Amino acid sequence: MAKNTITFDPTSGVAYGVNLTLNAGATFKSDYSVVNVSGGAWDFSTANAVGIATTTGWTGSAQLAKSVAIGSSAYALKTFNVGFTSAAGGDFSISLGSTDTNNIPEGRYVYDVLVSSGATTYKIISGNVLVIAGISSAPLTY
Repeated sequence: MAKNTITFDPTSGVAYGVNLTLNAGATFKSDYSVVNVSGGAWDFSTANAVGIATTTGWTGSAQLAKSVAIGSSAYALKTFNVGFTSAAGGDFSISLGSTDTNNIPEGRYVYDVLVSSGATTYKIISGNVLVIAGISSAPLTY
């Protein structure tokens, strides 16, 4: 899968929209490269990028749910693994192993990715996930 390049502007208050497709029973991974509004790499290794007074760096979390629950917590069907592949370079990925995707029913879901530093949290990405189940019951031969 191609890397998604997104612009992160924490002052906008709006998550960047990225829609995904996930094959049930397969390993899933989506890569992101985050740039600031000037086009430079977003540095997730330091928290000073938006004037936050800590230097603890950033953490990430991401969840998949059937729908968004307004006024209460969304029921998280799955929690993605979030890994910073180059924190200083603005690169991270979200992933699920094949065991995790195996029991996700086919359908349309929503997801979001949060990044946090200290007590500050931003919803950086949100979108839909189309989960596709296999349609063949036997291996194909050509």
